[in-house]
Amino acid sequence: MRKNFGAKPFTYPQPVFIIATYGEDGTPDAMNAAWGGISEMNEISLCLSAGHKTVKNILARKAFTVSMAEAGQVVACDYVGIVSGNRVADKFARAGFHATKSEFVDAPLIDELSVAVECRLKDYNPETCILRGEIVNVSVDERVLDAEGHVDADKVCPITFDPFNNTYLKIGGKAGQAFSDGKRLK
Repeated sequence: MRKNFGAKPFTYPQPVFIIATYGEDGTPDAMNAAWGGISEMNEISLCLSAGHKTVKNILARKAFTVSMAEAGQVVACDYVGIVSGNRVADKFARAGFHATKSEFVDAPLIDELSVAVECRLKDYNPETCILRGEIVNVSVDERVLDAEGHVDADKVCPITFDPFNNTYLKIGGKAGQAFSDGKRLK
């Protein structure tokens, strides 16, 4: 038996992306977004309404970064999602975030978040709120790499959004080996 929830934007769970930009004066800004994902090999798509300061910054600077939210930064990551940069000019700093300029795009990397996708704006449709960015680099803080230089998910401790319960969930523990385990059914 299944329970129907109706037509809702509920994939389960959803990513927690922190989108970072620079404002006109060079001040870093960030927002929390869950509606988005990889749409092509070198493209990310996000659903962001035009009223966000972050969207205005992206349109002006033609660049942004997308970091994966982490359990150790859940308070700061949630804060940048519930406070508007249009009303709180120093929202980024109040979250306790620090910025390092990307080498590849005119946007900040958030020092406290270890995995970031660095993007150039491809296009934005204000009617559908779909923003697409060309992925030009993925950078990872060395503090979350293992001895062989691979990303250690346990060190990153990414979080996801549970839209059914309005909670953040930690991702942890290996469930299987991608592109391998299914071979047993061949």
